[in-house]
Amino acid sequence: MIMPPLLIVVCIGLLGLAVGSFLNVVIARLPRMLDADWRAGARDILGLPHQDTPRFDLAWPGSACPRCHAPIRAWQNIPVLSFAWQRGRCAVCHEPISWQYPLVELAAAALALVCVWRFGFTMAGALAIILSWALLTQAIIDWQTQLLPDNITLPLLWLGLLAAISGAFTDPVSAIIGAAAGYGVLWLVYQVFRLLTGKRGMGYGDFKLLAALGAWLGWQQLPVIVVMASAGGAITGLFLIASGRLRRDRPMPFGPFLAMAGWLSLLAGDTMLQNYLALAG
Repeated sequence: MIMPPLLIVVCIGLLGLAVGSFLNVVIARLPRMLDADWRAGARDILGLPHQDTPRFDLAWPGSACPRCHAPIRAWQNIPVLSFAWQRGRCAVCHEPISWQYPLVELAAAALALVCVWRFGFTMAGALAIILSWALLTQAIIDWQTQLLPDNITLPLLWLGLLAAISGAFTDPVSAIIGAAAGYGVLWLVYQVFRLLTGKRGMGYGDFKLLAALGAWLGWQQLPVIVVMASAGGAITGLFLIASGRLRRDRPMPFGPFLAMAGWLSLLAGDTMLQNYLALAG
């Protein structure tokens, strides 16, 4: 039996909400997991004894209020609805719950629906949803911690190269060149900036993320992505400095702007590339 298109859209939206709830777990826990791994690795290198620490990963311990540590029950963990029922507060201590949780859930659902609208119920649509969810996760983690975890970026890079075999977004040759060029362009910018100023303008995670986008979308989209990300970062930085929310000497993550530019290129890359070439010419 073939499901009606409307029912499929509803199912995709509900799936997006559920995945968004999981993405909130990844956003909250993955940086802490990486920090623990780095500390354990440092102790090994220094020859220090291991420290016994409680298990902490994406599955354990169960979800709990970050303030009173009361366990969150199943009915309190329904995407968006639980937040609305509890009026944005913990059921036990009544402290406010971050708006990040429902917003990420809604964003994950919206991204999935937009991808289906753009690519239809196809392999390209499914791949676009996966890429969109990964970019959303990376953008928020980087904005909060200035960290782009390899645990997400590197699998995304390899998946982009494999996706090119299907020709969903680009061909294999363009994907391979895009991966190499994406990394190399930002690495070169980083080295030149460091030689001229003695400072680090960005991190290696940015190189890897642009390499992943090059693998997914091809080298042809890289100029558009870099220009859009740079413009978006510059405008946001100036606004934050003018409003007093960012000091001039404090770095601002570049990953969220690469993620946004990459997602826009995914949806309308050919059109934007044509407009870019027309303006450049």
